[in-house]
Amino acid sequence: MSHPGSVDIIDFLAFTIYPFITLGAIELISRVIKIPSWKKLSIQGISMIVLSILYVVSPTMIITQKNHVYVEPLWMSILVMLALAVTLFFQARRTRIDPTKAEY
Repeated sequence: MSHPGSVDIIDFLAFTIYPFITLGAIELISRVIKIPSWKKLSIQGISMIVLSILYVVSPTMIITQKNHVYVEPLWMSILVMLALAVTLFFQARRTRIDPTKAEY
């Protein structure tokens, strides 16, 4: 049981799994419709930015706590997702300039 202002372990695991599911879904969809790698990487980068904004703006709407308690954003998760977005955009740019550098 957590104290007010924090997130339960189950909710924390859900917050951790959401980016993984998002990246995986984009990967599967891009393989099915065969879009270029740089577009897929750009979409994944945008999705990480959107998720990080959602993690700042609305964690209280996502978690399952009772009583309307202010929940602090998960700053470390947000920073990791933003760093991943920057990396994805860099890789998308690199892949668009020279498609042979796409390792996957």
